[in-house]
Amino acid sequence: MDILYLMIVCSVSLAAIFLVVFIVYARKGQFEDDESPAVRILFDDERVRENDENGDKDKDEKEKGENK
Repeated sequence: MDILYLMIVCSVSLAAIFLVVFIVYARKGQFEDDESPAVRILFDDERVRENDENGDKDKDEKEKGENK
């Protein structure tokens, strides 16, 4: 029966710790922006393509300059 009391105290303590951590991060604004990550993933591919296109142009220009 003693172990049951110990388990109850441990679980309540752990729940209190998680609650305190949640409150601290909620006050810091950790959970404010919950929509932009879902929308941002839709535009990641376009940014990668733009970077690749710009990167390829820079490489071509460097190669042309080196061949002269």
